[in-house]
Amino acid sequence: MSVHPDLHQHYVQTCQNLGQPENPFIAHVLQEADKNDKIWTKGTTLKIAGNNHLVPVQRVTDGDLQVLASVLRNTVFVTGLDLRCNVLTDAGAKHIAVFLQENSTLRYLNLMFNEIGTRGAELIARALRRNETLLYLRMTGNKIGNKGGMFFASMLQMNSTLEKLDLGDCDVGTQCLIATATALTQNKSVKAVNLNRPSLYSEQEETTVHVALMLKNNSSLVELHLCKHEMKNFGIERLCEALYENSSLRYLDLSCNKITRDGVKFLGELLKRNETLEILDLSANRIEDDGAIYLSEALASYNRTLQALSVVSNNVSGKGLVALSDAMKTNMELSYIYIWGNKFDEATCMAFSELIQTSRLKPNCTDVEPYEVDGHIHLAELSHGLKKHYYWTPSFGQVTNKDANASLAIVMVSEY
Repeated sequence: MSVHPDLHQHYVQTCQNLGQPENPFIAHVLQEADKNDKIWTKGTTLKIAGNNHLVPVQRVTDGDLQVLASVLRNTVFVTGLDLRCNVLTDAGAKHIAVFLQENSTLRYLNLMFNEIGTRGAELIARALRRNETLLYLRMTGNKIGNKGGMFFASMLQMNSTLEKLDLGDCDVGTQCLIATATALTQNKSVKAVNLNRPSLYSEQEETTVHVALMLKNNSSLVELHLCKHEMKNFGIERLCEALYENSSLRYLDLSCNKITRDGVKFLGELLKRNETLEILDLSANRIEDDGAIYLSEALASYNRTLQALSVVSNNVSGKGLVALSDAMKTNMELSYIYIWGNKFDEATCMAFSELIQTSRLKPNCTDVEPYEVDGHIHLAELSHGLKKHYYWTPSFGQVTNKDANASLAIVMVSEY
């Protein structure tokens, strides 16, 4: 039975017992947590992020983590732990693994952008084979490599609790991607997975083929990120074929690939029949005007499910952008559209200015804002987008744009 939280005092005592100097940043976070009255009913996430700009930060080391894990081992009201952007290594991962085996309340663990390698990935993945509590793990930016990624793929065959797994920017390779896709064919619990920027050395798109096969059989995955997969038109055709048979995927991220107008033609046909996809990210491809027109035709006359679309930096000019704006006049479901980085002409500026002025497009639902100079309308860039809060979250307040979370954004599953 838990008593009134006194995390700071416990931390000071544990530092003395283990001969470890106190980390003032950790001490500050624990003191603030002790003041939180809602901790009893709602639990709390300890935000010990090394990129916090509001208070002085001393980044968490492996030794600091050993103390923290000891303090939190039997603390039932700490349900989330944000340790992003610190200096944790494989030695720290060992403490995390032990903690995951002993703690039965932690549901959210963010380790993005530390220095955990292959050995650390193995320890954490092995701990998760038996863990029945953790729902969300972010390993983003830790260079665990293909071998480290394989341990997580193996873990997915045994773990039936984890709902969200982020292995983006982890240098995983072809073998890991195929193994992960194979595991997700059987895994029924994972709802969101991020496999951005793998290290691929083949032009054959084998990994995309395996992901497509997985999507044909998986009925639980809601969100899939495949950014920087060297995906071309062949790969997008395979994905679209699979998505005709998939009725669960709502968020598909295909940004920073090599998809052209021919590939988007398959997507356009898919959108005419698909009744599931709600967010589609095509940023930084090369769909051009023809691709934008294929999308606008599907959205104007057929699709009534898609809510957010990003065509940022796709070499689209006025013809394609105006077609998309026209589609929004008949399709009332499409609420978020991001277009910056394309070729704006006067017709484009007028079209999107009209959408915003008539309140068809809300200012916080797009990345452009109209302004007038010498009687001519222009568009300025706004810092909105599908991944606005992927690498960072506001230090205070709540994120209001559900599409900007890039983490089960429409199905509102909190970080807990």
